Amino acid sequence: MNRRHFAQTIAGGIAASACSGLRAATPRKLKIGHTCLTWNSAPRTPENLEEAVKDVSELGYWCWETFAEVLDSWDGKGTLAPLMEKYKVPLRSGYFTTNVVDPAQRKETLEKVSRLARVIKKYNGTFMVLAANGVKRSEYSFAEHKQNVVDALNEYAKAAVDAGIGTGFHQHTGTAVESRDEVYALMDSVDTKYLKFAPDVGQLQKGGADAAKVIKDFAPITVHMHLKDWVGSDIANQYYAGYCPLGQGKVDLVSVLDTMEKSGHPANIMVELDRSAKAPMSARETATITKAYLEKLGYTFQT
Repeated sequence: MNRRHFAQTIAGGIAASACSGLRAATPRKLKIGHTCLTWNSAPRTPENLEEAVKDVSELGYWCWETFAEVLDSWDGKGTLAPLMEKYKVPLRSGYFTTNVVDPAQRKETLEKVSRLARVIKKYNGTFMVLAANGVKRSEYSFAEHKQNVVDALNEYAKAAVDAGIGTGFHQHTGTAVESRDEVYALMDSVDTKYLKFAPDVGQLQKGGADAAKVIKDFAPITVHMHLKDWVGSDIANQYYAGYCPLGQGKVDLVSVLDTMEKSGHPANIMVELDRSAKAPMSARETATITKAYLEKLGYTFQT
């Protein structure tokens, strides 16, 4: 599967979607952003942030998200404000992985949440995505850790809100909260006055859930989302951990977006696609494919 064949596969999928899977475009209210993970802007590679913000801006996405630690790195060097001024696209959110299973680490994690939330707010970001730490799923029991997870996330969420931004929980495969049942048990137990739901719909599907059904069930508190598609085929697994540009996978994205359009609150919708070192398409190319898919659904972008 070389780059040319992969691109042909994707192009063929888009054509099929355009003919059979998409309804006629209707005006949409939500403004779609993009996370910078697609450009591998991560705590170990904060230097990739500029390419990400540049492409997000030039493609007309409305806002962006990156790891809170990346924001902190650029802020510490005094280079984040000039970057944002240069590309004229606003920051929406910062993503942060918290420890939710070890009470001995809660104080330190809480201090980081508070500090990084202030960095996000300093640059007019409005949201902090709270994820759970990774665990060995084969040895892990959510039931045994549930109370620690709930208590920790309640504290972290209140700290973020006290810093002046919103926050929500982001489930993820390979972490302390992965499955459908774990998501429901958690969100039914936390204090949603502070902690809303900020799911990754691709991760939900990969974890065995019907992502569209989960979004419907939690629509009133789903205020932030990673909009990701999951195909799970060998083609995608070579490069994107089973994920793919929007419209090529198994997630019922039309239903997900319809639910959020009807939810009555302006949720942050952030496109995302995981990266790998040998990906056959650039991050900009995949973001362009996804933009075309969203435009067919009636979404508009900045010009």
